Amino acid sequence: METHAGRFRVYRVVESVPHINLFDTEATRLYTAYRSGYGDRQAEIDGLRTGDLVEATLAGDPDDPDEAWSIQSVERVDRVRMAFAVDADPPAVAEELWTEGQERPSTTVLEWEGEPVAEVAVQPRAPLPGGAFVPSVLTGLIPMEERLGDLQSVGEPVTDALFVDPDPPDADRYSRPFGAVVFFSAAGEALRDEFYGAYDIDPAEDSRPAYDPYGI
Repeated sequence: METHAGRFRVYRVVESVPHINLFDTEATRLYTAYRSGYGDRQAEIDGLRTGDLVEATLAGDPDDPDEAWSIQSVERVDRVRMAFAVDADPPAVAEELWTEGQERPSTTVLEWEGEPVAEVAVQPRAPLPGGAFVPSVLTGLIPMEERLGDLQSVGEPVTDALFVDPDPPDADRYSRPFGAVVFFSAAGEALRDEFYGAYDIDPAEDSRPAYDPYGI
């Protein structure tokens, strides 16, 4: 048994999976940890949300990839609030940003009242496991940490991220070869609300789709 301390991004998956995925932001490694069995600390673990940035200590066996780690201590230091819309049309700007056959994400700036406040990116499905977009986001399989810090075009931290998948998570054929993400800064709150209204998202609620990503 070994311990590992560091800063992690939380990917809570869904209620059907009894684990939490923690992405080590410095070592760029994904750890799977148990979500239950913490006794009087269980409420602390249950309070974690996808997008939380935490300082934590994990305990586990690095030589046994099939055995989950346990969370010895955890403290939230920041959060990017994440929202999800699946089986939904991507923003028109994402459609315009996509180039047939592209293999890497591409990004453009969004403005509000003439000021840059957000960025939208398109993520090709091709390099993702099974081509699945939202399942890859929820399990932390898309390298995204560098995009969850400061928006370079805005010069401000990301506060919210909206993930839009044109197809349902359990689709085996896709209507479009990409998914879309909109990253908002605090100055983009009005634009964020406009997007959330268009996708019928309540920012106070958990909008993760209910499904088992490991059962697909």
